[in-house]
Amino acid sequence: MSSIRMSCRFRSHPLIRYKFGLSAYAVPVSLAKNAGTQLMRYLILALFFLMAGIAYVQRAAISVPASQVASDLQITHFEESMGFVQSAWYLGYALLQIPAGRLADRWGCRRSIVLYCLLWSLATATTGFVSGLWSLSGSWFLMGALQAGAFPCAALAIAQIFPVSERARASGILAAGMTVGAAAAPAIVARLLGVLQPAATSTGFFVWQLSLFLLAVPGILWCFLFVGIVPEARLPARPSAQSPLPFRLMLRRMLASKSLALLCAQQFLRAAGMVFFVSWFPSFLQKTRGVDLKTSADLSSWVGIGGVIGSLTGGLASDLLLQLTGNRRLARQGLAVSGMLLCSLLMLASMKVADIRIAIFLITAGVFCATFGGVSGYTVAIEFGGQQTATVFSMMNMVGNFGAMLFPLVSGWLTARFNNWNLMILLFAGIMAVDAVCWALLNPRTQLFPDPPADS
Repeated sequence: MSSIRMSCRFRSHPLIRYKFGLSAYAVPVSLAKNAGTQLMRYLILALFFLMAGIAYVQRAAISVPASQVASDLQITHFEESMGFVQSAWYLGYALLQIPAGRLADRWGCRRSIVLYCLLWSLATATTGFVSGLWSLSGSWFLMGALQAGAFPCAALAIAQIFPVSERARASGILAAGMTVGAAAAPAIVARLLGVLQPAATSTGFFVWQLSLFLLAVPGILWCFLFVGIVPEARLPARPSAQSPLPFRLMLRRMLASKSLALLCAQQFLRAAGMVFFVSWFPSFLQKTRGVDLKTSADLSSWVGIGGVIGSLTGGLASDLLLQLTGNRRLARQGLAVSGMLLCSLLMLASMKVADIRIAIFLITAGVFCATFGGVSGYTVAIEFGGQQTATVFSMMNMVGNFGAMLFPLVSGWLTARFNNWNLMILLFAGIMAVDAVCWALLNPRTQLFPDPPADS
């Protein structure tokens, strides 16, 4: 009898049962066993943090030297053509999201992420052999497609090893890895291009080609590191993967969910806006503020630092607010609404400032607010997905990356059409304001694919 009472008390503990809107769902007790020690839990998260940083640096291998790439490959109509190349990456990334997430749910995230990371790193290297616009677009499309499984795997790992009360901070740390990569990438790539220039002159390669070869190496090394540190038992395939829900039924349920529609809409808008900083922002600074390539890369990195701090503090603040108030909507959606609105206002204010230092400060503050609130996107998707976390996360991320695919293309076209680079800021601010509206309407009350009962 005492064991039964203890079991009941255990399952009613706030770390095991979590109020989701007006109802509650159970987090399987078996997850606590799979999580291992706290040290291993955060070591796995640290490896995904590192993976995220590497992935974002590799993404920037084309955007920083975009002018040089276009010149060396004799690509004309710079804004439209290089916007097309950037959009090709996001198209591949978007289209493979659901297949990659589905595979992660069935295989487990450990095996899946090693395969994905190895293949996309090799694709990064082979991009160095392109000869024109179409081969560059095709190769970059392939690299994006292979990187599609990166963050569904990371989201699945967080769902498996972290209790609900720590998932926002874990999501924030993962998002910080992305923003560290995005922040460091312009400076890393710009300096790498400078270091490799003598080698490019002596070998006959273009300098950006050599940088692509070298940037593939960290991803390959990460695969060996991850396999060596994380045993299969720490991140096994979920039991539900043995008898998965038919994809047709799963897709029907996802398409019928209003909450998932709003979650996808906010990701579409947020990804569309934030891709500005890893695509056009260095060129934007060069054109509107008259700075050189190295300075634009350094300033882009400072803006990225604001994103890193926002991701880390946003996750911590969300979990803390949840513990203090017990109000999930306030802790998740409330922070997101505030962050997106403030970001929009700060970006508009930066347009009115002539001093580049103040303008960069305002833009950095805006990025901080966006990432502070944006952590909720990952957290809500992880909590909402239940047994099919990677697949639901992939659906959200797929839609988001259609937005990321469109922004470079649309903003490049607008800039060329009206000869005004400031239209990019106006477009960004409008997108973030609408994103805040989506977050205000979003309020999922149950999991889309409920976890099994705690005693199953």
